[in-house]
Amino acid sequence: MNTRFTARHFNASPRLQEHALDAVTKLEKFYDGILDCDIVLQPHPDPVDSQRAELNVKVSKDLLTATENAPTYEQALSNAIDNMVRQLKKYKSKRFER
Repeated sequence: MNTRFTARHFNASPRLQEHALDAVTKLEKFYDGILDCDIVLQPHPDPVDSQRAELNVKVSKDLLTATENAPTYEQALSNAIDNMVRQLKKYKSKRFER
């Protein structure tokens, strides 16, 4: 799986980058046909949930996207990964039921 990390409008710490990359590698437990994964972190104008995490996962013949807002980037990323796990399970069940 090819993984790209992008921090828009801020400089991400190495610890945050490492946390994001480690968290995304766990997606392969749920579906091993992931081709590419893009992680995009950016500030959001909402005063309560001011951090946004977006995951774009490319699988064969489809692109899955999960976007979540939270008070911290770690929480937003965790929520987006949970959302992506649900999408991957659904994609896998639909693909292999046929």
